[in-house]
Amino acid sequence: MFRGVNPLNLDAKGRMAIPSRYRERIQEACDGQLVVTIDRDRCLLLYPLPEWEEIERKLVRLPSLNKQARRLQRLLIGHATETDMDKAGRILLPPPLREYATIDKKVVLIGQGNKFEVWDEELWNARRIEWLEEEDDEALELPEEFGSLSL
Repeated sequence: MFRGVNPLNLDAKGRMAIPSRYRERIQEACDGQLVVTIDRDRCLLLYPLPEWEEIERKLVRLPSLNKQARRLQRLLIGHATETDMDKAGRILLPPPLREYATIDKKVVLIGQGNKFEVWDEELWNARRIEWLEEEDDEALELPEEFGSLSL
């Protein structure tokens, strides 16, 4: 399980060093093979390859005539990019994905159990404040097919 908030910097090539406390687990779980894709909250999702393949199988099985399902498939699968952790524990965040998430230099890596979220540091700080201050909103109404889907 990945947990915790980790402030990091990207290098000039757009690489991010995975914190050392996660590297061994990532190496054991997927031999350093990860998949990065976009999230609707303007961050990136970073999955160990086996975790991503499980999500991808569920996404592919969603009903193609459901507009929300197709949109989710296009966004998540369409932007999914494989990236390998190098010997120094770094991964490359592809330029189109960095652009989408407005990631430049300072990022925050957020452990989310089976995956990480990668946020632009400034956007993360603003959203965190927003979430802490907002009232409880009703859960977004989703189709029944999404009930068992965990992203």
